[in-house]
Amino acid sequence: MVIEWLKIKVAPEMREQYIQKDAEIWTAFLSEYPGFLGKEVWINPDNSTEVILVIRWANREAWKSVPSDRLAAIEQQFAQQLAGSYPIIEAGEYQVRKFPQS
Repeated sequence: MVIEWLKIKVAPEMREQYIQKDAEIWTAFLSEYPGFLGKEVWINPDNSTEVILVIRWANREAWKSVPSDRLAAIEQQFAQQLAGSYPIIEAGEYQVRKFPQS
């Protein structure tokens, strides 16, 4: 499994709307692609301008197979819905090496 990790800067008064639109637009879009396993949204209780997106992919190939033109179109749709852009201030890629025991 590969984790796509994104830290987004969002105005505190827009945070809930951002999270809702992210689910409606981005998560719905990504779920159309094989290899998309799910997504978590984390909020920082000490910094109301941070939204962390943790996107789980089956493997790097599945993640990188999403066409860039489709990504750009969805980003444009998302920005229009929220009337602005929200910068990614940090991004990372992680491999899951050990899963929690149940």
